[in-house]
Amino acid sequence: MTQTTYGQFCPVAMAAEILCTRWTVVLLRELIAGSTRFNDLRRGLPRMSPALLSQRLKELEAAGIIHRLPSARDSGAFDYRLTEAGKELEPLVEAFGLWGQRWVDSELSLQRLDVQLLMWDMRRNLVLEPLPPRRCTIQFQYPELPANRKNFWLVIDAGTVDLCGFDPGYEVDLLIRSALRTMTAVWMGIAKVRQEIEAGNIEIDGDRAIGDAIQDWLGLSPFAKEPSRVS
Repeated sequence: MTQTTYGQFCPVAMAAEILCTRWTVVLLRELIAGSTRFNDLRRGLPRMSPALLSQRLKELEAAGIIHRLPSARDSGAFDYRLTEAGKELEPLVEAFGLWGQRWVDSELSLQRLDVQLLMWDMRRNLVLEPLPPRRCTIQFQYPELPANRKNFWLVIDAGTVDLCGFDPGYEVDLLIRSALRTMTAVWMGIAKVRQEIEAGNIEIDGDRAIGDAIQDWLGLSPFAKEPSRVS
């Protein structure tokens, strides 16, 4: 699969040759989280080049970790789905995340901000039940970012959540304005959204009922509840 080898028969070494190439574990994170299309995988891995993503997908397919199947939705496109072997990697990838949440200094994590990844993660972890049954549009604004990366919209309609990096043209039900670092800290469970609002670090404007329920519908990182063990 790779041009490097440990030259050992040990199963740990053999597995590492497949799984420890650059970007592979975070690509598996996206596949396990439910992304199946190439463009969706790119949205969860915005700093990974399309060429390298294609290469890693081919390597995972060759290793029997994913299937490439014709898409039922888009003619000529493909879906990438985990095989039985790939599904067995879920607890391993989860363990990576839990270890990182426990033992990597949160200040180090907050030096590596990525607005596209943050918003993509928010989209797939949003809790729909507290939100109105009608179409609902929530705008996030990060004032310190360049104009083309400052605004994002989550559009919730008929049980689906779409993420837009451009104005979708719908009336905004709630505007949330925050520094990217603050919202990332909330997402990771390092800070509490209600406390950040009370401190003036997060501003909300719009539908009061949606704003009051923000603690309930703003889904957090799957690892947010894991306490840090770094003193």
